Amino acid sequence: MSPELISILVLVVVFVIATTRSVNMGALAFAAAFGVGTLVADLDADGIFAGFPGDLFVVLVGVTYLFAIARANGTTDWLVHASVRLVRGRVVLIPWVMFALTGALTAIGAVSPAAVAIVAPIALSFATRYGISPLLMGTMVVHGAQAGGFSPISIYGSIVNGIVEREKLPGSEVGLFFASLVANLLIAAVLFAVLGGRKLWAQGAVPDGGDADGTGDGGGSSGSGDAKSTGESTGETTGTGTGGVTGTASSPGPTAVAVRPEPGVGGGLGGTVLNPARIATLVALVALVVAVLGFDLDAGLTAVTLAVVLSAAWPDDSRRAVGEIAWSTVLLICGVLTYVGVLEEMGTITWAGEGVGGIGVPLLAAVLLCYIGAIVSAFASSVGIMGALIPLAVPFLAQGEIGAVGMVAALAVSATVVDVSPFSTNGALVLAAAPDVDRDRFFRQLMVYGGIVVAVVPALVWLVLVVPGFG
Repeated sequence: MSPELISILVLVVVFVIATTRSVNMGALAFAAAFGVGTLVADLDADGIFAGFPGDLFVVLVGVTYLFAIARANGTTDWLVHASVRLVRGRVVLIPWVMFALTGALTAIGAVSPAAVAIVAPIALSFATRYGISPLLMGTMVVHGAQAGGFSPISIYGSIVNGIVEREKLPGSEVGLFFASLVANLLIAAVLFAVLGGRKLWAQGAVPDGGDADGTGDGGGSSGSGDAKSTGESTGETTGTGTGGVTGTASSPGPTAVAVRPEPGVGGGLGGTVLNPARIATLVALVALVVAVLGFDLDAGLTAVTLAVVLSAAWPDDSRRAVGEIAWSTVLLICGVLTYVGVLEEMGTITWAGEGVGGIGVPLLAAVLLCYIGAIVSAFASSVGIMGALIPLAVPFLAQGEIGAVGMVAALAVSATVVDVSPFSTNGALVLAAAPDVDRDRFFRQLMVYGGIVVAVVPALVWLVLVVPGFG
């Protein structure tokens, strides 16, 4: 049995054990990276650690630390109320606002993970407060980021168009952009319909003063604790107060809106006031956006620095913030990506891609390359995968039987639409940013949804973009 095949089988075993036993998948992946790297790939410790995603580790820690402080001092509450006022109380529009916002950020040049890191914590705080499915809100943010991710001036668009030019392939910058935009917009529309969008529409508008008593439009839950939303497409919503009383509603009527009252602050959409700590936190969030988008600074290091400044100024608000960093998620993501790094180091990914590229049937090779791009990108760098797969497609593109424009667009969409996977950077940020959710359950939901995307989308984009022979 070849080393490459052994490494793939070990990855399958890791998934099976993590799914059937209560063992953190990241810890299993670290052990697998050590075993395979040492015994099969003959790597030393430096070779194994070469795949450790240090930058993603800092991003996950820094962003969740900063937004834990923002939740503790009430800044996210203020942002949620401001968002409701922006859309005149219509909660149904908020997922689309978040979709458009992340799309606009990536379209003008933000790296997709940076845009998700900025928007996801606010979007998911809103979802928790107003009974919106966190799966819906998180995936809308990620698909929004990918919708704008291939504009001619975006990072992804510039990289892919550069690869196309370097390989002397026919290209269409506008065609690539619209392929990703339309694909992600259609997926978002389906998600919105399936994961509770119609119920949010029936909910109508949240009145300005309707939340003052801690209850929402349909009764809701009141108490001093955060409302926890775990409902998905079934419409199931669970509200838990600090007294430990849990109520479940699964009626098809309007979703209850649960709002956490704040000590010393009036209720309602207009009642959350700005104090010095919240003003400073808002300034810090703006500084994060400016530093990342305007000066190309690292999002993780910037977020950690801003969080430390806020912690030093208001230690009471920040005392529990370090404990609220999503450490289990950090372990999971870093472990899995370290193992994927071992696969890359020993040539498993290149081995699989070259095997497919050597198939003599161009259309079959094209769909298999789309699937390889989707599967590998669910665990690794989307841009890195595109950089490897597009050159592999050159030989049969040169035969003229496959349209280069459609093939490149199909590979780009296949390799990025799967970033909803909890093992990708964007999916990991969404998982880490969700407050007051059952993270194990949310992880499984993202993993199942990511699996559905991997199974379905490459075939669809191949059918729409490659089979007709565009380009």
